[in-house]
Amino acid sequence: MFADQQVTLMTADGLRISAAHTAGPSPGGQLAFVVVHGFTGGWRQERVQKVIAGLRDFGGVVALDLRGHGRSGGKSTLGMDEVHDVAAAVTWARGLGYQQVVSVGFSMGGSVVVREAALHRQTTAQVDAVVSVSGTAFWYYRGTPVMRLVHRLVETPAGRAAMRTRGVRIGSDPWPTPPPIPPVEAAAELGGIPLLVVHGTVDRYFPVEHAHALYRAAIDGGSTQSEEWIIDGFGHAESAIDRQTIEDIGRWAAKRCEGDPRTILGDCQ
Repeated sequence: MFADQQVTLMTADGLRISAAHTAGPSPGGQLAFVVVHGFTGGWRQERVQKVIAGLRDFGGVVALDLRGHGRSGGKSTLGMDEVHDVAAAVTWARGLGYQQVVSVGFSMGGSVVVREAALHRQTTAQVDAVVSVSGTAFWYYRGTPVMRLVHRLVETPAGRAAMRTRGVRIGSDPWPTPPPIPPVEAAAELGGIPLLVVHGTVDRYFPVEHAHALYRAAIDGGSTQSEEWIIDGFGHAESAIDRQTIEDIGRWAAKRCEGDPRTILGDCQ
């Protein structure tokens, strides 16, 4: 398991979050990734460790258990309050000395990192770039059979009890009215923060229209360095992503440091 340091972070709303730091290839490197898992995930899981292993060739990695998952406290709010968890991890990465921080989220985590980037601009929790892999653009999406099943699980007492057996604690409080800013609207508020949207053509959860919407919103909002990668044959999130795509994400992020970090790591401006 990749983890040089394990800590408990405190969020702005008072929850304890399990997090870990893995150093990159150069102790003096200034680029860090904050890896944010999807629903039912956690930083200790093999599928997330695969991502950490691929990105650590390009920089340091901070990974966390979102609230209601793994060894973190609280209950999952399915993407609403999790922005506080990511903000705590980004702030910790800054405190470790990293000058450039790129958040990389998967599925639910993909929606969270976009929202966190928009909501924490010009704070210590601001990221330099954000990557959303297999993320949703819209709240309450029920357009695929698997997402209709997910909604039944999270919206009923029996479903939430079943999810507890998988180590996921889901809150039962309803969302406020109006609901929190959705990912597609948050993407339009990124300003100059670059967004990379990665999505697969065989994603059973969210079709590629979600990726298109996120990308268009970012571009229209002024994030002109944003990119969209639609990958043929790629399924959903951490479970389906391959090492090559993880490395491609690392290289994309390294462009924020104006080169390959394995040759100029530590020279980021």
